[in-house]
Amino acid sequence: MSTALVWFRQDLRLTDNPALFEACTNHDTVIPAYILDENSVFGEAQAWWVHNSLSALNDSLMKQLKLTLILRKGTPLDIILELVKTTEVDAIYWNRCYEPKSIERDKKIKATLQNYGIDVFSFNGSLFNEPWTISNKTGDFFKVFTPYWKTCRQALSAEPEKLAPHNLNSVDVRSDKLDEWMLLPRFDWASQFPNFWTPGEEGATKRLQEFIQNHLHGYKVNRNIPEQNATSHLSPHLHFGEISPWTILRAVEYAKLEPHCDLTGAEHFLSELGWREFSYYLLYHVPSLPHQNFKNEFDVFPWHNDESLLKSWQKGMTGYPIVDAGMRELWATGYMHNRVRMIVASFLTKGLFIDWRLGADWFLDTLVDADLANNSASWQWVAGCGADAAPYFRIFNPVLQSQKFDPNGVYIRRWVPELSGLNNVAIHAPWESANVPSIYSTINYPNPIINHSESRTKALAYYSQLKKRTHP
Repeated sequence: MSTALVWFRQDLRLTDNPALFEACTNHDTVIPAYILDENSVFGEAQAWWVHNSLSALNDSLMKQLKLTLILRKGTPLDIILELVKTTEVDAIYWNRCYEPKSIERDKKIKATLQNYGIDVFSFNGSLFNEPWTISNKTGDFFKVFTPYWKTCRQALSAEPEKLAPHNLNSVDVRSDKLDEWMLLPRFDWASQFPNFWTPGEEGATKRLQEFIQNHLHGYKVNRNIPEQNATSHLSPHLHFGEISPWTILRAVEYAKLEPHCDLTGAEHFLSELGWREFSYYLLYHVPSLPHQNFKNEFDVFPWHNDESLLKSWQKGMTGYPIVDAGMRELWATGYMHNRVRMIVASFLTKGLFIDWRLGADWFLDTLVDADLANNSASWQWVAGCGADAAPYFRIFNPVLQSQKFDPNGVYIRRWVPELSGLNNVAIHAPWESANVPSIYSTINYPNPIINHSESRTKALAYYSQLKKRTHP
């Protein structure tokens, strides 16, 4: 009888989980384990998610495989060595992670285990293409998304679904109690989260089905309209590996076979998965991406970093309704509509001149889908200092964006209720209304903390200075 340890990390699911599948196929006794690394730090929103996702994973393991998830907190190597010793493990299985610290950790653990004569098997459970498998014609890594995704898309096809075999033996192993980890917020600021989210594989599957049925058609256009809520909301499920990208691809490919499927919408949705892949690709090839400008000419950018302005942005009290709506949605739900993410990020970096890293840190702490790769690449993209970045002089005008993508103010009224009494014109820029005095005397809402036109002029001047430094 042989025993395998399956180390769950960012792959909290049973379906399309190659490490679990191979362990259950090649061994008759399997120990599923999750280790809360004492050196890792979750944002509070993600800690809430992890608690609920682990609970859901344990339920699935017990129901489908008659196995119990072992929980341990500490240093992964020490805990794995202890489990190997006490349970006579023959082999260890895991799906690979791609963040720099995770790669370094896993290499050390693998080398140590192999020195003890323990077999280690790792798999790709998170990406269509692992970062080192894609290169351009010169052998270098792609720095622009479009040719990268074109290369990936040409060879992309759905793999068969993998379901772990049943009839496994279990081992009685000591486990921490999930509540002992105290992952749930001490203050009940996340009380609304269950109204929006169902962490776990089952919740991810239902979310995918709902999206395919109701929002895949017209996705390319509707995804930009916050009030329609037409995005997939799969990002946190993908981040924690509650659903595989292969499962999503398979569902989309099946949908494309339907007679009236919106093929343009389907391909655009797949390209959004491509952006996720590209972010991991960049992080692998540029490990400094979370804390250093991809374009080093931005190292001399004169960030103002005004703390009071940063707090106004964080609290959704900037006086710009679309910005404030997004920041309040984030606080209430742990999520923000993608179009609005770009607006609030542009406002912070090119309106308030606050370092993109401070915005990225806030998102990491408050987003349930906070992902080091996506977060870092996206913030650098908006700030203009990243790979394949929007030109720095492309500055989102929050009023025009609001008028274009939330024309009736539905999104604003939902998240900034003190403005709900304004008409569809005034709600985008209350300070421009003919009744400015009466508006601000009857609502508890701030005047704009900056003049966008003046900030835009200053931003363009800064950009001009950067160009002169780079190309004298």
